[in-house]
Amino acid sequence: MADKGAVEKLLWSIAFPGFGQLLNKKYFKGIMVIFLEILINLQGHLNNVVVLSYHGKIEQAIQEADYQWILFYPCVYFFAMWDAYKDAGGGKRAFSFLPFVFSAYFVTFACMFSSELTLFGVLLGPIWLSTLGIIPGVIVGFILQTILLKATN
Repeated sequence: MADKGAVEKLLWSIAFPGFGQLLNKKYFKGIMVIFLEILINLQGHLNNVVVLSYHGKIEQAIQEADYQWILFYPCVYFFAMWDAYKDAGGGKRAFSFLPFVFSAYFVTFACMFSSELTLFGVLLGPIWLSTLGIIPGVIVGFILQTILLKATN
């Protein structure tokens, strides 16, 4: 089980990327992550896209989204989580980065197709479809971690 401090930093990074780094006293890195978070958020119109999505206005959310920017967001977001967690003493098990990495991959992939792809006939848009990408990302990451742990032992 991970150290309570590592989990705390992970949760703060989920709340706002960069906060975990600040709590770990990695000030330069934390400020850079916060800067990237704000830059991508503003340029991609991400807050507006989230609000529209939560109100069920998926078509408007798709029109508002600047995909050239928001496609960067998952990698920054999941890296910030992993980095804060690792710096706080978590992730000591080999290959424990894989669920984070594959979540970033799957969320980015889902975002790329979110303006057209429907799930059971429902257009979910960039927020909901991308969020669903976390589930297979974590599963694939843990499966690969297990396979690689067995192969290296």
